[in-house]
Amino acid sequence: MSKYAVKTKSKTTFYGLLALGLICLFTMGIVVGEAFSSSSSPQSFDGLNAQIAELYDVTDSLNQSSVQYVIDGVSLSDLYLELKDSVVEITGVVSYQDFFYRGYSTVQGSGFVYEYDDEFFVITNYHVVSDASDLTVSFSNGNAYEASLVGSDAYSDLAVLSVDAQSSEFLPLKIASSSSLKVGDPVVAIGSPLGLESTMTTGIVSQLGRTIEESLAGSFPIANIIQTSVAINPGNSGGPLLNYQGEVVGVTTAIIEDTEGLGFAIPSDTIVKEIESLILYGSYDDHSWLGISGVDMTYSIADELDVEPTYGWLITHVSENSAASLAGLQGGYYQQLVIDEYVVLGGDIILAVDGFRVISGDFLMSYLESQTVPGQQIVVTILRDDETLNIPIVLGSRVEVS
Repeated sequence: MSKYAVKTKSKTTFYGLLALGLICLFTMGIVVGEAFSSSSSPQSFDGLNAQIAELYDVTDSLNQSSVQYVIDGVSLSDLYLELKDSVVEITGVVSYQDFFYRGYSTVQGSGFVYEYDDEFFVITNYHVVSDASDLTVSFSNGNAYEASLVGSDAYSDLAVLSVDAQSSEFLPLKIASSSSLKVGDPVVAIGSPLGLESTMTTGIVSQLGRTIEESLAGSFPIANIIQTSVAINPGNSGGPLLNYQGEVVGVTTAIIEDTEGLGFAIPSDTIVKEIESLILYGSYDDHSWLGISGVDMTYSIADELDVEPTYGWLITHVSENSAASLAGLQGGYYQQLVIDEYVVLGGDIILAVDGFRVISGDFLMSYLESQTVPGQQIVVTILRDDETLNIPIVLGSRVEVS
């Protein structure tokens, strides 16, 4: 039997429709009998009425029954009821300067309650509250309160709010380690997509270790992202991504436009790593910085360069005074049309980091984000002029160039 099952507390809806059809047939029989058979006995009609009443009872029971979806032994409706009061809606006001006048617009997102050192906070995305004033947090019971920004980190798209509300409003969620996630694991998201509060969507983990871009993070990528099939829309941003035990495994984010069937979330391990610094100091400054940009290797690029590896990350540019520059890594120096786009060629190809095979830039950036800190030495294996070299590099910090 499949682990994905549907548990019903009654017969199927088909039988309910069949019962209604039988009632109609019996009723028509009564009318016809009254019109054309005056000799029928009252007892026969009493029997028919009893059968009709019994059918009505069956139909009423069918209508009142509920269908409960159970996956891996977990009732999704019960899970929703358990979690929804811990998820909040966040609104704020952003001002902008038009050519003629200053205008204002409303921003909206989601968040969830978290307890740290016996105090309650709301965790959300940085891009939800960035440059916003008059922040308010609304709970599922409709109560709304003023909120203020405690700490934020644009490089991981995280923010922490304090809320001026009585303690009874706060129902904190537990955070689990996102390192335990596997592709195919079922997850749920609760938030307010497009302002539709307390919306629950479901899906699976589609992939791990993705990298996404966000203008508020400058030229830096946000790495080690969870990709899911959960429907994520504007307004979901900042809400929790949860496993079927009701534990937070990520913070959903909807910053990539025109994506259909794709959802993204900041991993919960990033929350655990940063939460103390965000609350106590208002920021997090331990993002490693290598100081390079590049493109994923492909068969076509390898063929153009006449090299054997079709995997890795081709360095196209090295920033001045960066960790990579100080270690002697080299970027590209000429452009070449490869199939249908120009690629900067001639730079080093990163094949491994600390002995781990670098399949793509996603892997490299996610490794740096999750496994390293500024000042740490790593060893990158590169291909340069048909020679494989191991280059030690002492990582810098993003704050050096912010």
